[in-house]
Amino acid sequence: MKIGFIGAGKVGFSLGKYFCEQGLKVTGYFSRNPQSALQAAEFTGTMYFKDIESIVEASDTLFLTVPDGAIKELWDYIEKLSIKNKIICHCSGSISSSVFSNIDDHNAYGYSIHPLLGISDKLKAYEELSHAFFTIEGSQCHLNEMQMLLKSLGNSVQIISPENKAVYHSAAVFASNLMVALAQTSIDLLGSCGFNEQAARLALNALMLGNMKNIVKQGPIEALTGPVERCDTETVMKHLSCLSGDDRKLYILLSRKLIDIAKRKKPDCSFAQLETMMGEC
Repeated sequence: MKIGFIGAGKVGFSLGKYFCEQGLKVTGYFSRNPQSALQAAEFTGTMYFKDIESIVEASDTLFLTVPDGAIKELWDYIEKLSIKNKIICHCSGSISSSVFSNIDDHNAYGYSIHPLLGISDKLKAYEELSHAFFTIEGSQCHLNEMQMLLKSLGNSVQIISPENKAVYHSAAVFASNLMVALAQTSIDLLGSCGFNEQAARLALNALMLGNMKNIVKQGPIEALTGPVERCDTETVMKHLSCLSGDDRKLYILLSRKLIDIAKRKKPDCSFAQLETMMGEC
């Protein structure tokens, strides 16, 4: 397999370097920004391509590591080239392989391959990709082959359906981006208690990391602690009395979810009073 990357941003840098480190053959990079493609090629020890036609010709597998909004435009260009028997992949979490419209008419194969990992540093993230969980969906012809390729690198892989891409991506957002919003909410509330941001982050560090470790190790149900799990209506009422606006709404919505989890952890306990309280809020 000869893998070419069109797009030399964080994902292209990281995935290309990871593939090279794992012994896969990467032909090189093309990008609208030549300097980015040159840097990626140097970083991975591969070639810089001056045009799309050249990298398509040199590769049997193409990863379109461009922003989500550019995938369809890029595909509309590539499908006019000679792509028979080529594998075309993108790495969007939310867009399915159906973006490669009419790919079967070209005797080519389209896939969405997404590493479930936040990539923030293009020069270092490849080191974390060995621990990433990948999802894949697309043409049936090489689906199992692509899955086994990723598994051969040591990654866990789940095949999903194109129809579930939006749900899958929203799950990823809950586990990552929305946690950032929750962390900032905690920092803001501590700020109202006199903490500066540095002190607030320091104060929350052990709590957040410890909680996340317990969730990963034990699962959400066993990791749940706190006033909702204890059905401590008095404490919950105090919280509600000091919160306002979006923070109060967020607390209520998430507490309703916690009640469902707490009922699974303690099926013999009654959470009726807490449910009534949240229903009236």
